[in-house]
Amino acid sequence: MTKITIDENELIEKVKHVFSGTQCELVLSAFAFAKEKHEGQFRLSGEPYIIHPCHVANILLDLGMDAETVAAGFLHDVIEDTDATHEILEERFGAGVTMLVEGVTKLNKLQFKSKEQAQAENLRKMLLAMAKDVRVIIIKFADRLHNMRSLSYKPEESRQAIAQETMDIYAPLAARLGMSQIKGELEDLSMRYLYPKEYYELVDLISSKKEERDDFVRKVSEELKAKLDEQLGIPYEINGRSKHFYSIYRKMKRQQSSIDQIYDLMAIRIIVDTVKDCYNVLGIVHSLWTPLPGRFKDYIAMPKANMYQSLHTTVLNEFGAPFEVQIRTKEMHRLAEYGIAAHWKYKDGKTDRTLDEKIKWIREVMALHESDVEDSQEYVAALKTEMFNDEVFVFTPRGDVINLPAGSTVVDFAYAIHSDVGNKCTGGKINMKIVSLSTKLKTGDIVEIITSASAKPSRDWLRFVASPSTKARIRQYFKRTMREENVRIGRDMLIAACKKAGYSAKELMVESWIYETAERQSFSSADDVLAAVGCGELKPKQIIDKLVHRYLQTIPKEEAKQTVVRKPSSSGNNVLIDGEDGMQVHLCKCCNPLPGDRIIGYVTRGRGINVHRADCKNVTELENDRLIKAEWSGVVAGKFSVTLVVFADETSAINKVTELFSSMNVELTHIAAAVDKDKKVKIEVTAELAGREELISLKNKLMQIKSVTDVVRG
Repeated sequence: MTKITIDENELIEKVKHVFSGTQCELVLSAFAFAKEKHEGQFRLSGEPYIIHPCHVANILLDLGMDAETVAAGFLHDVIEDTDATHEILEERFGAGVTMLVEGVTKLNKLQFKSKEQAQAENLRKMLLAMAKDVRVIIIKFADRLHNMRSLSYKPEESRQAIAQETMDIYAPLAARLGMSQIKGELEDLSMRYLYPKEYYELVDLISSKKEERDDFVRKVSEELKAKLDEQLGIPYEINGRSKHFYSIYRKMKRQQSSIDQIYDLMAIRIIVDTVKDCYNVLGIVHSLWTPLPGRFKDYIAMPKANMYQSLHTTVLNEFGAPFEVQIRTKEMHRLAEYGIAAHWKYKDGKTDRTLDEKIKWIREVMALHESDVEDSQEYVAALKTEMFNDEVFVFTPRGDVINLPAGSTVVDFAYAIHSDVGNKCTGGKINMKIVSLSTKLKTGDIVEIITSASAKPSRDWLRFVASPSTKARIRQYFKRTMREENVRIGRDMLIAACKKAGYSAKELMVESWIYETAERQSFSSADDVLAAVGCGELKPKQIIDKLVHRYLQTIPKEEAKQTVVRKPSSSGNNVLIDGEDGMQVHLCKCCNPLPGDRIIGYVTRGRGINVHRADCKNVTELENDRLIKAEWSGVVAGKFSVTLVVFADETSAINKVTELFSSMNVELTHIAAAVDKDKKVKIEVTAELAGREELISLKNKLMQIKSVTDVVRG
C-alpha cells in the first residue's frame, strides 16, 4: 500500500502564496499549534498524525477557502484528540476558528443505537451545522476525502461501513452543494471498496482506450478551434472532460448498456467569458456536427437546484461517433467545480452576500422535517428525497423557474410557491389547460394555480404528492387546525391521569408547573404540552410523574414520605354521573366511548344511564332535559370496544394492519375489508382497548404503515 504523503515545506509556501499579513500568520500559527499538539500520535498507516490535518488544510486551500477555514482544517482534531480546549483555541485563534473546529468535532462524537438512527442523526447534525455556518461541512468534506484516500489502512469491515456512509450521505450532499470535484472523487473512492470487481474492470477498460480517446478529443478540439477563431474571434478555453468511474458505472447499470454506448464518455468543455458567447459557441457546434435529438439541456436558462449552470449538447461527428459538448462561462465553471465553496474563492475572504439565499433550503428542510418525522428510516428517506432526487423544472405564468422533485404534482407546485397558495388551491392549469390536482408535472410545463378563499387542504393529497416538503406542510396544517381540540383532550387526559395516580387535578395541574415541563420538553408553552398529550406525542404519565415530583417539593418532608404512594379511591364504576358513583350505566355501541373521551349521560326510563361520547351524532337527537353530566372515574379498569376505519391505497395494507394488532397484543373482535374499482382499500376493525391513550398510540402506528392514508374512529 502506497502512503499518501505531503511535503510540509511545500504546504507552508503554498499558504504564503495564497494568504498575506495577519491571515497568513493565523494559518501558519494554526499549523504550528496542531503539529505541537499531535506530536507522538500516529495514523494506522504508521505516518505521524499531523499528515492528516495537513492534507485537510491542503484540500481547503485548493477549494479556495478563507484563512479561518484553512486554519480550522489544521486544527479540526485538536479538541477531540489532544488536551487543547475551547478556551485555549479562542484565545489564540479567535471565536470564528474555534466555532468551526467545534462544529466539526461535534459531528465526530455522535453515537447511535442503530445504523438507521446513525444515518438520520448524521444528516440532521450536518444540516444543523450547515445552517449555522456552511464552512463546517466543507471542512468535514475535506476530512472525509482524505480519510477515503487513505481508507486501505482500515480493517475490511470498517472500510465497507465508511464507504457506504460516504456514498449514502457525503457524496449526495456534496452534489447538492454543487461541489462536483469532491462528489466525483468521493463516489469513485467509495466504489473501489463497495464494488471492487466492477471498479477495477472499469478502470482497466477505460485505461485501455485512453490513447484512442485522447486522440479523438485532440482532433475534435482542433476542428472546433479553427471554426471559433474564424467566426467569433473571442477568448476561450477548450479541454477534454473525463467522466468519473462511478458515474459511468451507474449510467451503464441504469441504461443496461455497454461502455461504448455511453455518449458522454468522450466530451469536450468550452469555457468563454459571457453568456452571449455560450449561445454563439453552441450555434457553431451545431453547424459543425449533427445534434442528437432530445440530448440538449439548457442549464443556463434553468439552473439546477445546486446552482449549476452550463449548456449540454450531444452531437455526432462525420464518422457517426457521439460525444458531449459542455459550454459555460468562467464563473459558471468555477461554481460547477467548487459549488458552495466558490463563494469564498477569489473574494479576498469576503463571502457572497447572496450566500444565505442560496442555502436557505437547508433551514427549510430542517424546519419541515425536524418535528414531523420521528422514525429514523422515514427521516432519512424524506431528507434524501428533498435534497438528492432528480428534478423537474417548471415555470410560473410570469416565467419564473421552479425546481421540484421528479414526480411532483400541481399540489407540490402550489406549496412551492407558498404555503397559503397550497392551502387554498382548488385546481390548476398546465400549459393553459385545466387539469386535476394530482397531475404530474414535466420539465418545461407552465403551471398556474386556481385558489379559493374558502378552500382547505385534503388528507387525500398526501396519497399523491411527491415532495416531502409538501407532505410536511399539509400535516402542519392539520396539526395547527386541530390544536384547540388537542389541548382540550390533553387536559382531560391529564385530569384522568391525576385521579389514576391518586391525586386531584387541583393539586398537580398548576399552570406554572406544566410550563416547567414544557421547557424541559422543548415546548414553548403549557398549552403546547397539553396539545402534545392530546395528539399522542407525549404520554400523560411522562407529565404526571414530573408534576407529582414538583408537588412533593412543596410539602413538608415527613408529609411527603407518607404521600409518595397514594392509592386511588376505589369505585364500583368506571363512570361518575353528576359526580356520583354506583349508578347503573351502559356504554353505547353507536360511539363506543373510551376512557379519556369527553362523555355525556342520558337518563333512560328504567334502564339506567346511557353514556355517549360527547361528539356522538346521536346525542343531538336526544331530549335535552334528560342529558346529564358524566365523567370517567379515577380508576378505569377493563377493556372497551372501539371501531376504527383504516383507508389505504394498497391491498397489502390488510395484512400489515392485522400484523400490527397482533404485535401490539390487541384483541380483534371484528375485521372487514373492501377494495373499490380504483384499488383503494377500506378496512373496518373492532378491537378491545384500555383507553384513549392506547387508541392514540394504535392510530399513530397505523398511520406509519406506508400505504395507509387515513385512520378515523368508527
